[in-house]
Amino acid sequence: MSNLPNTLNSYWLWREISSKLGVSNPAYKYWSETRNLKLNNKYLFIEKNTLPQKHQHVEQILTDLSGHLPIKYASDRLHVNEHIFSYDKMRLHKEFEYKFVEDVKFVNIKKFFTEFGIKVGRNSIVQLGKMKDLDIGPDCTFYNLKNDYGVVVYE
Repeated sequence: MSNLPNTLNSYWLWREISSKLGVSNPAYKYWSETRNLKLNNKYLFIEKNTLPQKHQHVEQILTDLSGHLPIKYASDRLHVNEHIFSYDKMRLHKEFEYKFVEDVKFVNIKKFFTEFGIKVGRNSIVQLGKMKDLDIGPDCTFYNLKNDYGVVVYE
């Protein structure tokens, strides 16, 4: 199990920024005031309102990723196979909201937790899975989902 990461409320997907601006992939490295975040050594995000002034106009047309995480990163953090987010035949697939940006699929983890009443603290450790596979201990909170799935949150 591992920590559930903060969502991308304050970030833009770099791939979308570079595509809309027509700049090269490593351009962000030369923008000294621009802060970035890397997830899984694969996904790069640029913090909102830190683009150079001449490029700030693009923020109006970028996709808001509030509450979302890339499906591969979300599945790693929740210790569940990413098929749960990829295929509509999976039992929990329809319980999540999805968004595509460029060629990256995002899942809205925040909305899912809110709808099921799951409370997750900043330093919580979260595990999603079939009930038979969950590590349920005395110091955790267990949430029963449908179709024999559950969520365990350790504070």
